[in-house]
Amino acid sequence: MQTGHASRTALRVAQRRAIHQILDRPCVLTDPVAIPLLGPEFSYDAVREMHPFARAFRAFMAVRSRYAEDRLAESVALGVSQYVVLGAGLDTFAYRNPFPQLRVFEVDFPATQEWKRALLAAAAISASAKLTYVPLDFEHMTLAAGLASAGFDSSRPAFFGWLGVVPYLTLAAFRSTLETIAALPAGTAVSFDYALSPHALGVLHRITFHALARRVAKAGEPFKLLFTPEELDAEFVRAGFRRSEQLGGEELNKLYFANRSDGLKLPTPGLGKLATAWV
Repeated sequence: MQTGHASRTALRVAQRRAIHQILDRPCVLTDPVAIPLLGPEFSYDAVREMHPFARAFRAFMAVRSRYAEDRLAESVALGVSQYVVLGAGLDTFAYRNPFPQLRVFEVDFPATQEWKRALLAAAAISASAKLTYVPLDFEHMTLAAGLASAGFDSSRPAFFGWLGVVPYLTLAAFRSTLETIAALPAGTAVSFDYALSPHALGVLHRITFHALARRVAKAGEPFKLLFTPEELDAEFVRAGFRRSEQLGGEELNKLYFANRSDGLKLPTPGLGKLATAWV
């Protein structure tokens, strides 16, 4: 996104999470905040949303949040009590947080946070006392410094959610963030989604990828960073993580979309994957 401007991509993602609550049963991600957050302007075209591409994209938006929150729950069960949402956008976890002991830090550009807080106020959605907003312009402050100024305890492990962000970063920014996370105590983890490099795709999926890339570029938020699974594994090793996993459409369908009567699922192979790395 552009510095000083709220993210249009964040709005589109939030709309798809909200539509998922209405059109898909059962919900992969149950989110009672998604629709109220968007307010009276929320609307959708039911016919358009049943197009295979729209359904697949909506499924991915839902499952990436569900996957990250499942990994977060595993970390909380092991004693982690800090959750950092990087590039939080209109993420709603902090407003439906089921873990009383979990402190949540939402990190994003100031303009996006101001926009989100206005939407929350208009919808009368109150923030938990366990939530801390971390307005951060990465051109002027590092992630570590921004978190420290917000009361984050770097002597304790944390879980990081980093959804819908990595494809828009430079390699240098991606590596800097991974290194910051990997420097934290054992038990720290990060979950994120990433876009597959066209080199890892077949001909038909390359066509689909390039169509999607044109759409996000037209919105002013072009893809910058793509990986093959092997390249991402190398980045985890380089940063110092001790183990990692990557899940694609086939694995995610087995975990989250099996035995559905509505046929909602991810295409296989897809255009991206979900990954988690542990310190």
